[in-house]
Amino acid sequence: MNYIPVKIKNMRPERELAVPEYATQGAAGVDLHAVLERDLKLLPGQIVKIPTGIGIELSQPDIVALIFARSGLASKNGLTLVNAVGVIDSDYRGEIQVAMINLGQEIFTLHSGDRIAQMVFMPVFLAQFIPVQELTQSDRGEEGFGSTGIRD
Repeated sequence: MNYIPVKIKNMRPERELAVPEYATQGAAGVDLHAVLERDLKLLPGQIVKIPTGIGIELSQPDIVALIFARSGLASKNGLTLVNAVGVIDSDYRGEIQVAMINLGQEIFTLHSGDRIAQMVFMPVFLAQFIPVQELTQSDRGEEGFGSTGIRD
């Protein structure tokens, strides 16, 4: 297993720091928790930014923290991220917030301490763009959406 050092800051000093943890040995992401003053009712279709109470400092500029929805919240309740995947750049030092939407049919109540998202650390590759007149041919070519079908 590869490890990277990640500094973590309590952005809400009036509360105890909840250091993210891996739920199992095979988990790729750490859970992020909601830090709320009071319960929050999310109406169907409502978008909210949920504070996590933490800020991080990545040790290398070629690492990114990606925020993903928790599969149980999404599949059971329709709670997911508005932007599909949140990106925490290596130079961001503010509080991590999770932009969520309730795609379900029911009101969902979030409580402080609820696990709302997961954070995964990944390497970053910066592109060096090279203008060309033609791209190399491939079997797929310019075929786009749905061109490979849904069945073998």
